[in-house]
Amino acid sequence: MKLLVDGRQVDVPPGATLLDAVRAAGLALPTLCHDDRLTTAASCRTCLVDVTGRGVAAACSTPAEEGLRIAVEASRPVRRDALAAIVAGLPARALEVPADRSELVRQCVEYGVVAPAGSVEFPARGADHSHPYVKLDRDLCIACGRCVRACAEIQGTFALTLVGRGAGTVVAPGTGGPWVESDCVSCGACVDTCPTSALSEPGLLNLLPIERQTLTTCGYCGVGCSLEVSTRDNEIMTVRPAREGSVNRGHACVKGRFSHGFLGSVERLTTPLIRRNGSLAPATWEEATAYVAARLGTVRDTAPDGFALISSARATNEENYLAQKFARALMGTNNVDNCSRLCHSPSAAGLTASFGLSGGTNPFDDLDRCDAVLLVGANPTAAHPVVGSRIFQRVMDGARLVVVDPRRTFLARHADVHLRPRPGTNVAVFNGLAHVLVREGLVDEAFLAASTSGYEELSGMLHDYPPDRVARISGVPADDLVRAAVVYGQALAPAIFYGLGVTEHRHGTDGVRTLSNLAILRGAVGPGIGGGVNPLRGQNNVQGASDMGALPDLLPGYQKVLDPSARSRCAAAWQSEVPPQPGLRIPQMFAAARAGALKALWIIGEDVLTTDPDSTSVRAALESCPLVICNDLFLSATAAAADVVFPVAAWLEKDGTFVNFDRRFQRVRAAVVPPAGVRTDFAVLHAVAAGMDADLGCATPAEALAECAAVAPLFGGISHPRLDRDGPLHWPCGSVDSPGTPRLYEDHFATPDGLARLAARPYLPPGEQCDQDFPFLLITGRRAEHYNSGSMTRRTDNSTLLPRETIDIEPGDAAALGLVEGGAVRLSSRHGTAVLPARITDEVEPGQVFAGFHFPGAAVNNLTSPVEDEVTGCPEYKLTAVRLSGPG
Repeated sequence: MKLLVDGRQVDVPPGATLLDAVRAAGLALPTLCHDDRLTTAASCRTCLVDVTGRGVAAACSTPAEEGLRIAVEASRPVRRDALAAIVAGLPARALEVPADRSELVRQCVEYGVVAPAGSVEFPARGADHSHPYVKLDRDLCIACGRCVRACAEIQGTFALTLVGRGAGTVVAPGTGGPWVESDCVSCGACVDTCPTSALSEPGLLNLLPIERQTLTTCGYCGVGCSLEVSTRDNEIMTVRPAREGSVNRGHACVKGRFSHGFLGSVERLTTPLIRRNGSLAPATWEEATAYVAARLGTVRDTAPDGFALISSARATNEENYLAQKFARALMGTNNVDNCSRLCHSPSAAGLTASFGLSGGTNPFDDLDRCDAVLLVGANPTAAHPVVGSRIFQRVMDGARLVVVDPRRTFLARHADVHLRPRPGTNVAVFNGLAHVLVREGLVDEAFLAASTSGYEELSGMLHDYPPDRVARISGVPADDLVRAAVVYGQALAPAIFYGLGVTEHRHGTDGVRTLSNLAILRGAVGPGIGGGVNPLRGQNNVQGASDMGALPDLLPGYQKVLDPSARSRCAAAWQSEVPPQPGLRIPQMFAAARAGALKALWIIGEDVLTTDPDSTSVRAALESCPLVICNDLFLSATAAAADVVFPVAAWLEKDGTFVNFDRRFQRVRAAVVPPAGVRTDFAVLHAVAAGMDADLGCATPAEALAECAAVAPLFGGISHPRLDRDGPLHWPCGSVDSPGTPRLYEDHFATPDGLARLAARPYLPPGEQCDQDFPFLLITGRRAEHYNSGSMTRRTDNSTLLPRETIDIEPGDAAALGLVEGGAVRLSSRHGTAVLPARITDEVEPGQVFAGFHFPGAAVNNLTSPVEDEVTGCPEYKLTAVRLSGPG
């Protein structure tokens, strides 16, 4: 529709407002109560414009209509009066906030509004500084409600409200107590939207101006949030989510937004360490690199397969590429792996077998068009908070939700159907859902005929999985199973998101295959309109580490080591032959060390003594290996057990790229310079190679990605310059002309015959069973406040928000055992013991308990079993038989 704005004709789409029309004319208005991401309130009246024949109207809430004439400049005085009225109710210091930190101040400067003359004393409304990250100054609150709406509509927490009457109306936590005791999840959305700095964060309380802003990608979970980092004097003042972030759309979580204090921790390693006379002692970089180079040179010359390297899901793509190149081209071995082995290696195997490629099938943005979500074995509210918030938004907008999870998570409480299977019975549940889809005629017959194989075999097997039998195996009521299948089957565009509750099992790959069956049966992947099958990756670059070839059987771009043409392509670029046989997986590396076959193990950025299962066996492996090298920021348990420790840079101090959970390459840029004495993993690998009289090439991260693109056709069109120019790109992106591939398989699947493969996989029992001695099932997972081993977040104020690990116990079980809230509980398994304080909650089922693994002192992985997925070697973290008792 066409309107006139100050005599200029503009064209806006149906549903637009007068504010949209004004902006289309290249003009701006004050909007103190308005945020484009939020519902409209129209309470501040600072966006008033004159509409010919109608008088003044709030531009943010008035619908645009064909032919309207809007006067913006002529109505400037009325907007100035509205601003002046707001300022008149505030103390003079409200206009003393730096303009870059107060939308109110910027608009007052623009309109010439100043504090009223004379000394007007206002009754102080006080402050709330109880929270480590969110500071409330009630005297600056104008009751615009933006923070309340942001909490509800962006985050979905509903932790805030407006209290008081008239001029005394202010924001407050809904619980009525101190902010830190409220339901706030510390995402910072309220701070981001506050127009006056009534809500601020510690960095913004500093009145010094910002010197530099850096756009980078978050280094915590695998969502890949875009962040704007503001710095001064090489110190971070604040981190804010980028409004144009391709994944997060201006949102973040407590970790990405606030948890950067670890950079300045007094515990940061700043000098290399070498074990001398049984103890780690400081060394120079020259000493440390020369020592490692000499020892590795001997291993290479005598027994190349006596070397193994564990690369890092926290390192950049370029560092992972260089690490696997170091192992293969310099050391002559394929003994390289990364922590995806312990989490999503069944995803890679299962998705590749079903569809042809090892990444999720759809971009996260496809969530917007989905009318049903099947969320399986994942708690994104805690582990991937931005994903959790967007799924919740979609549900609030009308999408239906089925959650399959033994725990009653936040999203499970809001689900249409919540299935709570016994851990280890996923395959039976997925087969049961598939049985109902077929029985009820909820499959896409045309899609199955044209685009799939294996339907006849699968449908035959599914006769063995009627709801009643699945109920006996899994504990899921038959009626609930049917309701869940119907919700998914009747949706026009359903999406599947899943997490480690699917993969970290003895039959995790079968779990991925049988879960993928549901999308194939429904025609909700590839050419269809559904949201596909999408694994939620736990660490920032666990997808990228595998993409870059840090795997024992796969070269960069998932080319098989057994493929002569792939080896030749890499050998030509590296000027070194590539070993023809696959190397050792992480569990096999530890077994080789315990057997005396492994002579040197280099661990980059992983605290395997904290995060890997059966910690006792891992420690035995490290003690048995003659040379253990560790790159880390801190002296972790693994670093303390190493022979050489290299102090390395954190993600905020690096240049390169990450790949997020939906295959999106994104730039990582250094916001600050690392401390003196600290080097990047990229530089450490080069230094050791130089000490071995070798040149790894790839002098810069940009050159490393360029070389990767040259040897891996999947990434042929991806480079630093292109990402800087065009923004994120989804692989496959085979040429500089390719726009990337956000949605896979729109033409055909990447299997040899171009068909999606249905998998007839029967239910098989898990690796551990409960008995009289070990009657409870322990599930492990993540907490919202901490990340992985906690090495970064425990050195921030997140430890105020969650200071310790707990063991979550169902109230009836706690009463039966005589356990009380906060009381010590001894857990014993067939593999070890741990003592944790009790947290009594209905989140867990009777007979089940839950714990995180973010606190090394909790020693949770002393309990977990060495049972592995039979296809990939992924550990069965999600099911360990334990008994509970008092601490005595």
